[in-house]
Amino acid sequence: MRVQDLIETLEQWAPNAYAEDFDNVGLLVGNPKNSCSGVLISLDCTEAVIEEALQSKCNVIVSFHPIIFSGLKKITGSNYVERVVIKAIENKIAIIALHTRLDNHPQGVNQILSKLLGLQNTEVLIPKKETLKKLVTYVPENHTETILAALHRAGAGDLAQYSECSFLLEGTGRFTGKASSNPYVGNSKEKVTVKEIQINVVFEAHLTHQIQAALFESHPYETVAYEMYHLMNTYTQTGMGKIGDLEKKMELTPFLNFVKKQLKTEHIRHSPAPNKLINKVAVLGGSGSFAIADAIRKGADAFITSDLKYHQFYQGEQQLLLVDVGHYESEQFTKNLIFDYLTEKLPNFAFVLSRTKTNPVNYF
Repeated sequence: MRVQDLIETLEQWAPNAYAEDFDNVGLLVGNPKNSCSGVLISLDCTEAVIEEALQSKCNVIVSFHPIIFSGLKKITGSNYVERVVIKAIENKIAIIALHTRLDNHPQGVNQILSKLLGLQNTEVLIPKKETLKKLVTYVPENHTETILAALHRAGAGDLAQYSECSFLLEGTGRFTGKASSNPYVGNSKEKVTVKEIQINVVFEAHLTHQIQAALFESHPYETVAYEMYHLMNTYTQTGMGKIGDLEKKMELTPFLNFVKKQLKTEHIRHSPAPNKLINKVAVLGGSGSFAIADAIRKGADAFITSDLKYHQFYQGEQQLLLVDVGHYESEQFTKNLIFDYLTEKLPNFAFVLSRTKTNPVNYF
């Protein structure tokens, strides 16, 4: 397997289109044409993780957090980022990062938190915008089902709890081929009228290339007439955070103890408790202060996230319990998610789950 093959496998699962604009994901270090001798999966990519990769005979690291986040103007080894990059290049180790591709993933970081807390009736806290496109194309009536089947196999019309969705309209197509044309219906320089079906299908934007390929391969016309454009609709399956209901309502202390137990942490911070039982809970792995207003707007009783600053704890306005469980603690299970996916998808390849503790925060 080449590094590029691994990149494509991860793209099928957590496409780059899921990433936020500010993020730096994908192949950060290395040659995509190189072969993979082994793949180490970690939450972070540190010097210790590079050493673990060497000891495990892995020349690829798939990490959740990107070691290169902002631009590097020089690489001299003056800080930990530069030292990791230098060490990776010297040892021909490729580094791939996923980050917000899994933050926005329907089964990603926040789905893990939801499952650990037993949340029910979950939905996305902040749905990602501009994730849908629409294809409109015109086909001869007797080819409708063949083309629809090809588009559906490529992922068109597969949204939320429904698949093979489409909308069809009958109409009349008219065209005249030029002298050099080779029309499927009629002859060159002949004015042709044919009964056609207009096919309308919606799909996730990251499937654009395979949808186009399926259309061109299945369509009989020499020149395919089609329209493709972004929709303003919000796709509620993809986005930041989750919100759902606990199996049963809880008082403050039992709830906080439950969170500590489920997330395997002994240290959490929280805002003043609202005068009510905790039932609806929002979660957002990593730094989630930007979503406080969304949690309030959606009626959450508690919001579990990390990296809250002093004054942000006031933003609960005594109606929302803010719970800071720690950045590492909120994302610690993500490497297992990546490992499980790749092991199932590529069962004959060697994947190694990192044992290196990368949490930079220590408690006394």
